[in-house]
Amino acid sequence: MSEPSPTQRLLDAADIERSIATALPGRRVVTSAPLSGGGFATVWSARLDDGADVVLKVAPRDDVPLLRYERDLIAAEGRYLRRLAAEAPEVRVPRVLHASPEFLVTERLPGRNLFEVQSGPAPVDDAPVRAAFGAELARVHRLTGDRFGYDAGRTSAPTWSAAFLAMIDDLLDDAADWHVETPAPAGRIRDLIIRHAGLLDGVRRPALLHFDGWDGNLLVADGRLTGFVDGERFLYGDPLLDFTSAALFRRIEDEPGHPFLQGYGEVRLDAPALRRLSLYRLHLYLLMTVEMPSRRITRQAHPERYERLAKLLDAELTELARPVPVDPGS
Repeated sequence: MSEPSPTQRLLDAADIERSIATALPGRRVVTSAPLSGGGFATVWSARLDDGADVVLKVAPRDDVPLLRYERDLIAAEGRYLRRLAAEAPEVRVPRVLHASPEFLVTERLPGRNLFEVQSGPAPVDDAPVRAAFGAELARVHRLTGDRFGYDAGRTSAPTWSAAFLAMIDDLLDDAADWHVETPAPAGRIRDLIIRHAGLLDGVRRPALLHFDGWDGNLLVADGRLTGFVDGERFLYGDPLLDFTSAALFRRIEDEPGHPFLQGYGEVRLDAPALRRLSLYRLHLYLLMTVEMPSRRITRQAHPERYERLAKLLDAELTELARPVPVDPGS
C-alpha cells in the first residue's frame, strides 16, 4: 500500500516520547523511527537513554471501524506474550515492558524480518529459519486454553466446531457490513463449515495458537531465527490452523519436506487433517478478502490481490464440497 491503513495512527517522534514516558517512567527516548511491514497497528522502534532498544505498538483510534475479531488486539498481544514468558520462557518472543489497551511496549529482538531479507539483494537459505519456527510453534502449542476461540469475552465456544463457525460468521457479517463480495454466498460457506462439525470436533484440546506466522513476522540475523512477533491475533484451537500462514498461499501437505514440518516434529496429516487444513485456508483467505476495505485496499486498485484470493478460495470450496472423510478418532 502506498498510504497507511486507516487503522494506523499518524504519529511523530514527540508522540513516541510521550508514550514511552508514560509506559516507562524515568527512561528517555534518544532516537525513534517508524517500522514498516504491518497493516493494522502503528509500530515504532526507539532507543532509550540506557541503551535499550524497544518497540512501541499503538492501537487504532477508538472511532476507527474494525473487523469484529480485531477488537482489543493490542491488549491481547500483551496477554499472549506474558503467558509465553511465564509458561514457555524458552520460546523466542519479545519481553513485555508495558501493556495497556492503547499501546504495548516490548523489547526489540535482533534481526530483520524474513520477508525483507528474502526480497533483498542477498537472500538467505531460509530452511533453517522455517525449521526453527516450526520447533518454536510446537512449544507454543503445548499450552492449553479453557475454551476454543478468542479469550477475554471475545468470540469463543466450548467446542472447536462452534468456535470456528462463530469465527466464520463474524467474517461473513464483516463482509456484509463492508460490502465485500465473497467468492461464494455466505450460506454456502456456512453450510460447508456445518457439514464438517464432527470432523472439527475431533480436536478436543484448545491449543494456544499464534495464527500470523507469515515471513514478515519471523526475525532473522546471520541466517538464523532470532524470534517471532505480532501475536495479537492469537487464539485457542487446532494446532493445524498455524500451518496455513507458515506456508502462505500454498498447501503445506503437498510439500512433505517443508522445513516447517521438519522442525515442528511428528504430526499426522491423514484425510481428516487434510480436510481441516482446507477449512483453515478457507478461513484465512476469507479474512484476507474481507479485510481489504478496512485497510483502504480496493478491488479496483488491487485486482491482482482480490483475484488471487478468489481463486484460492474457490479451490478450497471445491475441495470442501467433496464427501467428508471419517475421523478415525471419533
